[in-house]
Amino acid sequence: MKQTKLFIVDDHYMIIEGIISLMQHQSDIEIVGHAQNAESCMAFLQRIKPDVIFLDINLPDKSGIDVCKEIKSSYPAIKIIALSTFNQASYINNMIDNGANGYLLKNATKEEMLLAIQTVMMHKQYLSKEASDVIRETKQQKPILTRREREILKLIAEGLTSSDIGKQLFISTTTVDTHRKHILEKLKANNTAILIKTATQLGII
Repeated sequence: MKQTKLFIVDDHYMIIEGIISLMQHQSDIEIVGHAQNAESCMAFLQRIKPDVIFLDINLPDKSGIDVCKEIKSSYPAIKIIALSTFNQASYINNMIDNGANGYLLKNATKEEMLLAIQTVMMHKQYLSKEASDVIRETKQQKPILTRREREILKLIAEGLTSSDIGKQLFISTTTVDTHRKHILEKLKANNTAILIKTATQLGII
């Protein structure tokens, strides 16, 4: 039986030790190493290519979302399963958008971890039940924005004024304000701060 080479990236050694303890007697899993930050992870991958990486989203030196994108860009064949305490649509969507093949919460059982590994090795996506529920609820709640509204929302989130946005998109400030009003209505937000918070939670930005 071919063993699946597993690499663990998490800044908490207790999590690494816990996963190793759960997996060490699995005849079909070989733990090839671990890292506690992005730099060590990328250095390891220059030497050894695992089949699957358990990747923490919250690393000390770089966002796990950015690390996921970097790994997938350099080593597209490696399967990445996000490990997180965060069960919010924005984190889940950002990891998936940046190439993650799966998403597990850190309260996952050994059986669920094994199922996630088996699923991604079959070139399928694995989402924990909690993550699936959040995504399903978010899709039901998520308003439909036009391409222009999404562009403007992104620029609003970057802190640009209506005047700045108008200049960047070559449209009038009045047009920007009209789009802004529609976006606020669609996301049921009373002000810009709530707008950005809501859009982030829904995974729109």
